[in-house]
Amino acid sequence: MTQLNINVHHVTRVEGHGNITVNTKDGKIEEITWAIPESPRFFEAMLRGLNYADVTWIAPRICGICSIAHATASIQATEAAFGVQLSEQAMLLRKLLYHAETLQSHVLHFYFLAAPDFLGVGSVFPLVNTHKEVVLRALRLKKLANDLADLIGGRKTHPMACIVGGFTKLPEISQLKVMQQRLAQAMDDLRETVKLFKGLKIPNFVRETEYIALKDPKEYAFISGDIASTDTGTAPIADYLSITNEFCVPQSTAKFSKHNRDSYMVGALARFNNNYAQLSPEAQKAAEDLGLKAICHNPYMISVAQVVESIYAVEESLKIIDQLMAQGLKEEKPDVKVKAGRGIGAVEAPRGILFHDYTYDDKGVLTEANCVIPTNQNHNNIQKDMEALVPSVINKSQEEITHLLEMLVRAYDPCISCSAHFLEVKFV
Repeated sequence: MTQLNINVHHVTRVEGHGNITVNTKDGKIEEITWAIPESPRFFEAMLRGLNYADVTWIAPRICGICSIAHATASIQATEAAFGVQLSEQAMLLRKLLYHAETLQSHVLHFYFLAAPDFLGVGSVFPLVNTHKEVVLRALRLKKLANDLADLIGGRKTHPMACIVGGFTKLPEISQLKVMQQRLAQAMDDLRETVKLFKGLKIPNFVRETEYIALKDPKEYAFISGDIASTDTGTAPIADYLSITNEFCVPQSTAKFSKHNRDSYMVGALARFNNNYAQLSPEAQKAAEDLGLKAICHNPYMISVAQVVESIYAVEESLKIIDQLMAQGLKEEKPDVKVKAGRGIGAVEAPRGILFHDYTYDDKGVLTEANCVIPTNQNHNNIQKDMEALVPSVINKSQEEITHLLEMLVRAYDPCISCSAHFLEVKFV
């Protein structure tokens, strides 16, 4: 195309509002922009002045999709500030709850938001007639994940049972047995999902970038470990500000980030690239069947990485339930001693590494808060991907280029409304 005039307001099948603008004249690119017009919601300001127990309920409201991730990061930050030690049982339950959200979010994305692109339709609704079993499979997996979150967290979203130091409510052993049976049955649906994605044509686009995720020597990290970069190795959680380096850009109300390069990626593909060797055997086999090899530099493969992680989440959930049933569940009273201090929580939300940084006074009242959101960290990488993609497909029609750009954005599974802050203004 010698002349392109692409203006997508707003990209569909993503959470929140994001705009794509591409203009070329006489074959020369004049503008390529990924813009975020959403208003920041300033959750950090809402948290200040709250008692630590109330912070636990407000922080997850940053997002209706990643609420368990925000709850976990928030609780971890408070526990770090107070020096709270978690029991083995509480940690197992927290991991089980976290796997529920991973499955919830990944199924929502790769089936309901991304799959229509690969199957040539505008939404999931036409697939009810053309691919009924695919839709039913997606619904079964989504319901399973929702029910697991409900069982452990007390609700399907915005969990209420997980608190600083432990849980207010425990599942019954009989409930865990039923859930274990359902999780085992779900492996058949996930194997069919692998078969489906193996037959999809995924765009072949490669741009090398830096991949940042949590890394734990003991496991495929979701709620523990250090910060890992495929470029620079590992760093302690305390150094997160030197990793994220948030900055403002004219076209976005959400901050962008960069570290060792002009941009970096977080999320399922970043986790896979940093932690592939720690995946379970069946998850590794799924990756092999799907042609996903570390290190993968194709952002369109993020959905494939999510399929692989979903298998891991179910396999690990089965192991955790085995362990909980073997040792039995007992009521535990959280041991929380309030003191002044600062704590940082870091978890792998479905869309990538998430940080909550809290400072408390000696009464347990939050005085400072900083939240660094995964999608904000990905915005800059989306921009750089678009800048590399457009010249490589410039000979295609405007419709094809537009579709590839929309697919690229959707591949990242952005949660745009999670933007918690914008900038600090100092009046002098």
